[in-house]
Amino acid sequence: FRKNPFKGEFTIFAGLSDCLKFLENFHYSETDIKYLRTVLPESVEDEFFHFLQQLSPKDVTVCALSEGSVCFPRIPLMRITGPLIVVQLLETTFLTLVNYSSLITTNAARFRIAAGKDISLLEFGLRRAQGPDGGLTASRYAYIGGFDGTSNVLAGKLFAIPVKGTHAHAFVTSFTGLEDLSSRELKKNTEGQGPDKDFVTLCVDWRTQLGEFLSILASEAHDGELAAFISYAMAFPKSFVALIDTYDVSKSGLLNFCAVALALNDLGYKALGIRIDSGDLAYLSRVVKETIECVGKQYDLPWFKDMVITASNDINEETILSLNEQGHKITCFGIGTHLVTCQRQPALGCVFKLVEVNNKPKIKLSQDVQKVTMPGQKEAFRLYSSDGHALIDILQRPGEDPPQVGKRVLCRHPFEESKRAYVMPHKVEPLYTAVWKNGQIAQKIPTLVEIRQNVQESLRTLRQDHKRSLNPTPFKVGVSDDLYHFIHDLWLENAPIGELS
Repeated sequence: FRKNPFKGEFTIFAGLSDCLKFLENFHYSETDIKYLRTVLPESVEDEFFHFLQQLSPKDVTVCALSEGSVCFPRIPLMRITGPLIVVQLLETTFLTLVNYSSLITTNAARFRIAAGKDISLLEFGLRRAQGPDGGLTASRYAYIGGFDGTSNVLAGKLFAIPVKGTHAHAFVTSFTGLEDLSSRELKKNTEGQGPDKDFVTLCVDWRTQLGEFLSILASEAHDGELAAFISYAMAFPKSFVALIDTYDVSKSGLLNFCAVALALNDLGYKALGIRIDSGDLAYLSRVVKETIECVGKQYDLPWFKDMVITASNDINEETILSLNEQGHKITCFGIGTHLVTCQRQPALGCVFKLVEVNNKPKIKLSQDVQKVTMPGQKEAFRLYSSDGHALIDILQRPGEDPPQVGKRVLCRHPFEESKRAYVMPHKVEPLYTAVWKNGQIAQKIPTLVEIRQNVQESLRTLRQDHKRSLNPTPFKVGVSDDLYHFIHDLWLENAPIGELS
């Protein structure tokens, strides 16, 4: 790819596992051949269709960066060698598997950096995703990028991602009052202590008492909302999280929630927290935090102040950074649209380029220097400084001596002659590993959790100025002196010579 997404200076490589699974199952079925016969010209020989039926990736070799690692423009993510027709047939599938996956993972990683390591991030994007397949992919790669859970239950089932969520506003508005409740009894938790009385009465009594203590008119709080909270708490007494902004956070939602939470406590349960989906999120989160701390102190419940405060409502990266500046008390963000649709940049722009045929290097020229390809097979290395941070990625021709620790390496810009520097690496990391060879996966495919861990470990190798949201420092990518001259010699050899008259 040619440019990092979201005006940033790093990208996370993802989708490799999907590419390897595709290779494992690559073949043309009888129904595939039958269909192709209907869309290709009648002049196509039968031998061609027989050839397609026998086609397999057994002669293809794939070397790639490790999935979940940070990567940068001009460093090939995957190096694919094999019969031209087979490799060419892989192009579109590999691009669609890598482009969106890497984009989502990078977007998720940026949200994680903005939120910080102590705040939970939940993916709430299925309703806004580009169809059910896009929604599943987004759930999976958002988790890899650093999110903690998803509201997508199917993604939880398929990928073992923690499933998290709350009820909807429609659930609250479906209740008119306490008369809508079909049951009043809640079984006491065996671990808890407290009076054995019906749960509805307990909640109403607590609301009256809390209204006096918090100087909120209990009569102004919405009875339908209280009924909804009671119903939800009776269904999920050990994981009660309430959406409190359906009517009014300060005058209704918060009071009703605290009443139900204290009633649950009387029966030996602990409520988990609240969610706010509208309004001034920074201000409301502070109101919620102040209230639950006050209630917890009044009734000697130390755990009360630690309940989760979740915020949603069309949150993007800039929203989180702004909330940080406003001193919010949010402990969890639910993020949907801006995560799964990547509104700031809806496509990564990975490309699939031919660089060598039958040991002959190939180059694509363009008046736009960014679109000029670097010919021939290449090796890639990451050089590290003495403090453990990555300094530069360098590309070399096969056969060149790889960079060595403690030995000076000349790194050049691939197209600008004056941009060059010597680097003294304290650590050298080869970037490519053979992942597909001799018709089979050459290495064990890492689990989702392992790829997720690799993302965070790889990001830690970058300096903070490369990862910041505003004006990040570009990460340097260079070529060896040998590769530099090779590129420019081939460029001159293939570029037509103009004529003036």
